[in-house]
Amino acid sequence: MSGDHQTLALLLFSAFVAVTLGITTWVSRHRHGSAEEFYTGGRLFSPMENGFAIAGDYMSAASFLGISGLIALFGYDGMLYSVGFLVAWLVVLLLVAELVRNCGRFTLADVVAARMRERPVRIAAGTSSVAVSILYLVAQMVGAGSLVALLLGGTSEAARAWTVIGVGALMVVYVTLGGMRATTWIQIVKAVLLMAGTIALTVLVLVRFHGDFDALLTTAAERSGHGKEFLSPGLVYGGGWTARFDFMSLGLALVLGTAGLPHILSRFYTVPTARAARRSVVWAIGLIGGFYLMTIVLGFGAAALVGTDEVRASSAAGNTAVPLLALDLGGGAGSTGGTVLFAVVAAVAFATILAVVAGITLASSASVAHDLYASLKRPDRRGRPDAKRHSKAHSTAHAKPHSKPRSEVAVARIAAAGIGAVAIALGLLARDLNVAFLVGLAFAVAASANLPVLLYSLFWRNFTTRGAVWSVYGGLVPAVLLVVFSPVVSGSPEALFPGVDFHVFPLQNPGLVSIPLGFLAGWLGTVLSRERADEAKHAESEVRSLTGAGAV
Repeated sequence: MSGDHQTLALLLFSAFVAVTLGITTWVSRHRHGSAEEFYTGGRLFSPMENGFAIAGDYMSAASFLGISGLIALFGYDGMLYSVGFLVAWLVVLLLVAELVRNCGRFTLADVVAARMRERPVRIAAGTSSVAVSILYLVAQMVGAGSLVALLLGGTSEAARAWTVIGVGALMVVYVTLGGMRATTWIQIVKAVLLMAGTIALTVLVLVRFHGDFDALLTTAAERSGHGKEFLSPGLVYGGGWTARFDFMSLGLALVLGTAGLPHILSRFYTVPTARAARRSVVWAIGLIGGFYLMTIVLGFGAAALVGTDEVRASSAAGNTAVPLLALDLGGGAGSTGGTVLFAVVAAVAFATILAVVAGITLASSASVAHDLYASLKRPDRRGRPDAKRHSKAHSTAHAKPHSKPRSEVAVARIAAAGIGAVAIALGLLARDLNVAFLVGLAFAVAASANLPVLLYSLFWRNFTTRGAVWSVYGGLVPAVLLVVFSPVVSGSPEALFPGVDFHVFPLQNPGLVSIPLGFLAGWLGTVLSRERADEAKHAESEVRSLTGAGAV
């Protein structure tokens, strides 16, 4: 890679970092330090702003780098990620967006704890939220490492390691100084940049083939080395029953996982009303839908113009397909156009990674502080305080400089640093895996541990505390264990530990088994519980979720 590529890309990336650090510093001087401000940005964002921020949160390195790479390597089968990520938003819009905004306050656990004994529910939900967030963070770290390895013209392990550490350090700075308000504006800036860059690349690919999509697909199939099989299902998920079950498992995880992602759920609390939350999702669906349609063009474009073999040679997992495509579209290596376009795409990809890790870190640190830490400090009462007590607590948070909400914020800042350290370590370990694949695992854990308890809490009148706790752990523990004993970790050349083999679970994604187990555990826990469900609390939660009456 030429020095011009490196210099221009680093300059553009440095400019983005400088702008975002400026936003963070400005916000840190104008906030009043309350929990409401830190976790939700004061609930002051408009539906359009929040829609762009949700899109920015969701369109991660897995989307921009990973999905296009999988399509470039595997054609039709790689498109499953694009379709799954997009369809998932219909589940969010129809089932959870408005209800979560009405029932909760800061985190997923707020929704469940509204009608349960708080301490066990908050500990369970907080634990699962942190686990999902760390898995998601690892994917972003791997994307950062792959991008810098390409940018610096080699696969220097030291460069990749320092990149992962640098991204981790920046995300901790964003969260600890700026909270939700700074994170949201970083997401908005990143979403605009990413959409602009993706549109430009898509137009250039289509112009190269004179708008003939059929010619694009035919050329991609020819250069893939697989011929017509590249455009048909089965290249990855057609090699027997195991592959077919993996296909179903991945599809289930992608479609159901979004509704259980902590950093997506927390975005619904940043708008003033439930109607604004619903309109935010509509904005997000428009942006995300257009983006994922374009990733299909970019993936096949990389296969057609760069070639599947060259993409695989640069990154075995395909994470560098889009930067290589940009280089080719601009005129090739050594050309001015190629240098500029490559640098722009590299900078946008880095901006994507930084913005997403900030959002995930904020959500996970909120779970640690508001759920895990606070549950140990507060009495184990049943259900959520009434509106008057909320109002009183909220006014106290502003009046007393050393009140509990502020101590929660301090814990959240410390937790952000700890979570960043764990994500850095795991990111270094998983550096050779595809980022979209890693996110698929995070979605499976979210769908197994968070979605069942969320749906049961919102829609099942007889749901109990034991059912909630069993539902979370009954999905979380099997999902994590199945990943540990799957080909992802051992037993295959692409595994985390290729030299050993202790895998006993044949599927790469655990969703097909762990998601039903989460729902089953919640049902069993409720049926076997001696505790009677509080019908009054359920009725109150139902009215609040459907009407917004009494919502924070």
